[in-house]
Amino acid sequence: MTIGEFATLTRLSVRTLRRYHEGGLLEPAAVDPFTGYRYYSAEQIPSAQVIHRLRELDVPLVEVRAILAADDPQRRADLIAGHLRRLEEELERTRAAVVSLRRLLRPEQDDFRVELRSLPARSVVAVRGDVTLQDATRWYDAAMAELDAAFGPAERTGPPGGRYANELFTAGAGAMTVYRPVREPLARGRIEIVELPPADVAVAVHAGRHDDIDVTYGRLGAWVVEHALAVDGPVDETYLVGPRDSPTPADWRTEIGWPVFRLAPEPA
Repeated sequence: MTIGEFATLTRLSVRTLRRYHEGGLLEPAAVDPFTGYRYYSAEQIPSAQVIHRLRELDVPLVEVRAILAADDPQRRADLIAGHLRRLEEELERTRAAVVSLRRLLRPEQDDFRVELRSLPARSVVAVRGDVTLQDATRWYDAAMAELDAAFGPAERTGPPGGRYANELFTAGAGAMTVYRPVREPLARGRIEIVELPPADVAVAVHAGRHDDIDVTYGRLGAWVVEHALAVDGPVDETYLVGPRDSPTPADWRTEIGWPVFRLAPEPA
């Protein structure tokens, strides 16, 4: 078949087929040495359509070549599945950005509440570590699973929390502490007893997923600048309702505690 006939059968443009040839993705069955005309066989139709679908999914050329060159069907499936996972992660990041932008463009200031709270000294069981921001979620899940396994519901006296050093956000790596208040704190393996000192904090509640929790952080920070004096110290998060409590993200509630030095008993 001529390149025009092949283009008609595959629903691909002649320009696209030439680009596939130049990129080493789909070699014509024959090329006339005198005219340079390309000719294709019917057996190449499925390959052309596969390449087209992969490129529609933004699979890099290197990976397309690897998929086409793989003789093992399982190997081809694994390569495609890997790219689909990356696409899903990218879609999740896009969705999170859209949610944040909607909140920023339509701020519901009337629904935003801040409470000044004095926290007493507390003894909790905790897992601590130096973590990169990229690995923070995975590290948190593992640490919380360890705490839950060691201390059952009957032993817990409150919701879990996390304490994060400022460097985790400013430098991309820093100290993380995940903790639970329990009736009788005991050290086991990685789990240690941590004394949380008393602190004054400005507290706001973030509702839903953490995709746009940075918006709540920003509003709380602006409130602190206006009404109090920020103290250099770790920010606490208390997970009043989380994925372990409800499978519905709309039900999740996270308390953010920003350390402050009070300038007045009651802010305006």
